[in-house]
Amino acid sequence: MSPIEVEIIKKKIAVIIENLKALNPLKDMSEEDYFKDLYKRKASERLLQELIEAAIDINTHLIVGKGHPPPDDYYESFIKAGEIGIISFDLSTRLAPSAGLRNRLVHEYDMLEYALVFKAISVAEDLYSRYVKEINDYIYKVA
Repeated sequence: MSPIEVEIIKKKIAVIIENLKALNPLKDMSEEDYFKDLYKRKASERLLQELIEAAIDINTHLIVGKGHPPPDDYYESFIKAGEIGIISFDLSTRLAPSAGLRNRLVHEYDMLEYALVFKAISVAEDLYSRYVKEINDYIYKVA
């Protein structure tokens, strides 16, 4: 079992919060304006990728810290975090598909659907805000 390093988790949480704040103005854009603006599209893709990766890192760190083996993949990191009580299972199942978005952002950028990324901005605000709260609650209990 590895010790849970709260400072590492707090740094990752800060990335999620910062990226959510940076994404906030984009959710009020029209889809048409979003599609036309290359810089905002690229910025949103990178911001989403970073915040999803930060959450995956947190999940893995806490899962291993509880004495479990590392998850097999990014999707599983969310599911396992829910199964072992790091975050609620409901939230874990709602966040797990974001691992697929992360993979598309990294590996399939040339075939990326702008509408999917645009929708993910609003979804991320809701789900990842809840994620930050649940992770903070969890580390407060175990630290």
